[in-house]
Amino acid sequence: MVLGTMSSAGKSFVTAGLCRIFRQDGYRTAPFKSQNMALNSYITADGMEMGRAQVMQAEAAGIAPDVRMNPILLKPTSDSGSQVIVNGEIYGTMRAQEYYTKKQELIPYILKAYHALAAENDIIVLEGAGSPAEINLKSVDIVNLGMAELSDSPAILVGDIDRGGVFASLYGTIMLLDDAERRRIRGIVINKFRGDVEILKSGLTMLEELTGIPVLGVVPYLPLELDDEDSLSERLSRREAAAESLLDVAVIRFPRISNFTDFEALEQVEGVSVRYVSRRGELGTPDMILLAGTKSTMADLRWLRQSGLEAELLKCHEKGVFLMGICGGFQMLGKRLCDPEQVEDGGELRGMGLLDVETVFRPEKHRAQTAGMVSCLSGQLELLSGCAVRGYEIHMGETVYTETAQPFAMLTDGRKDGCVCADGTVCGTYLHGIFDTPELTQKLVQLLLEKKGISGTTVPAVDFAAKKEQEYNKLADLLREHLDMPKIYDILNSWGKMP
Repeated sequence: MVLGTMSSAGKSFVTAGLCRIFRQDGYRTAPFKSQNMALNSYITADGMEMGRAQVMQAEAAGIAPDVRMNPILLKPTSDSGSQVIVNGEIYGTMRAQEYYTKKQELIPYILKAYHALAAENDIIVLEGAGSPAEINLKSVDIVNLGMAELSDSPAILVGDIDRGGVFASLYGTIMLLDDAERRRIRGIVINKFRGDVEILKSGLTMLEELTGIPVLGVVPYLPLELDDEDSLSERLSRREAAAESLLDVAVIRFPRISNFTDFEALEQVEGVSVRYVSRRGELGTPDMILLAGTKSTMADLRWLRQSGLEAELLKCHEKGVFLMGICGGFQMLGKRLCDPEQVEDGGELRGMGLLDVETVFRPEKHRAQTAGMVSCLSGQLELLSGCAVRGYEIHMGETVYTETAQPFAMLTDGRKDGCVCADGTVCGTYLHGIFDTPELTQKLVQLLLEKKGISGTTVPAVDFAAKKEQEYNKLADLLREHLDMPKIYDILNSWGKMP
């Protein structure tokens, strides 16, 4: 098990890196996180919903994402409540206190998923959540050392030195554990180090003497183009376009933004700068504005309106700036949102009125991987006509088209997807991951460059899947160089013999 002293210490990436190393060394390996809290989710081939961090780790392990890798997913709907997903399907919506009292009931689901994976693999790399030393929650812990005990797993503890106080956080975490828990911690990793490691060595020695636990390595800081967890992602702090960029793409950072991983493929295109905007003064006049998915479409549309960002978006639209919405962002661009069954806030809400669709929310969640082809479009999006598209759908709204509405794409199952306005300046789709399709992304960037008056620039198609493979190998190389892998294998081989 990979534990961290805090959220964003690097557990997800260390887990992914170990998955890739074990795979390279010939072991059948799978990731596992019993409970994940995230708005970035994914739909598996069989239509089940799971956290994207475990999808990233499965890719690193060279296997298909499987909902058993993340049996419980919590998707926050408010500051004190979440939709609870169990084995890929909605279990209910609960406030924090209600979930706190009931989560022990979910242990059988967790163990069934874990043991099924364990039967098919040589090594399971478990990931914890937050900190294992939350002493007010330890009695009902099902994701940190509570899960390590259920699976009888040894653990390593990761600390983030980039935030400062790493020795105190590592020592304090270990000292807040009881003796049985402490015996499971077989190694310490210091992550995101910048500088000369020689300066650290005396501190590492003292830490080992104080805790009796070996330091397995100091991992340098390395930016990687891989899926991040939710709100703590560094990419969400980007407020300005890079000075050398040709295209400025602004993503609206809703309070409940979900699946911002949709835009990582765009970030890989040379000359494209992607930034995140949460205030009207930050928007400016970008070349493209993206409205991301959201867990609470109606609440975030109200926020957009109250913050003044909607007015700024409409001004940009009048100037010809291209607007595109994905999932909840697509729903906002329509004429009206209706919630007769109180799936979200209830009642009705006027949309932005830029697309000829209306959305009615229903309790049933639509979950599917899907593919299709862009419709025969006119206006500035004509170049996209006939492009293949693929992605996954995950939404709780039924969108109704008016007679004049132009679908963005036709799916292989005969359904319409999305909508485009007559002049092609506004577009919406339900397909998460749509920019992972190289041809479509290449042509979209090309037409935006031409619209801006930049001609003669060839936009290379980016094979995002191949790019991620390179990043996983880079991560594995980093860990091999800076972690004591023989010691980690020794921990794996000797754990069952420990008293």
